[in-house]
Amino acid sequence: MTLAANLIQIMRGISSRRRQAWFRALGVRIEGHLWLRNISIPRNWHSIRLADGVALDDHVVLLCTACPADGGISIGNNSYLNRFTMIDASIAIMIGRNCMIGPHCYITDHDHGFAPGMLVRDQPLRGAATTIGDNVWIGAGAIILKGVTIGDNAVIAAGAVVTSAVAPGEVVAGVPARRRRMIADAG
Repeated sequence: MTLAANLIQIMRGISSRRRQAWFRALGVRIEGHLWLRNISIPRNWHSIRLADGVALDDHVVLLCTACPADGGISIGNNSYLNRFTMIDASIAIMIGRNCMIGPHCYITDHDHGFAPGMLVRDQPLRGAATTIGDNVWIGAGAIILKGVTIGDNAVIAAGAVVTSAVAPGEVVAGVPARRRRMIADAG
């Protein structure tokens, strides 16, 4: 590695440590060492838990809106969120250990009501906790909607829109996401 590359790596490490200290001071529960690039946590810092080894790449957004005391966003050990991914919680979103989440993904636990005769912006949020198990791989641009549970070792294909539960070891793809196969299946 060249001297310039070493200096860049050192500066990135210092920046990551500085971000960790800043978010800790704001109330984010940080458990261990993280890798934080240029991320955004705009509010409700106390509703976010990041376990040891979590890596959040550039422009990841962790957004909590009026989460209950026992809710919020929880990201397990050694999970990685790629660039421009947004986690949007109003109830609870739990991401397990060793997950890989691709760029431009959106994971939420709520949506808006759409009763007739009422402006969309005035509709109440409707929510249900969203849970992602351990060792889950979510491809680029995937969307995970409210109330979904994704089992351990599942794979969500790029661009999939997940509207219902995904079994452990299941591979899903499409809009809406449908089972393609199990991890143990050939082909």
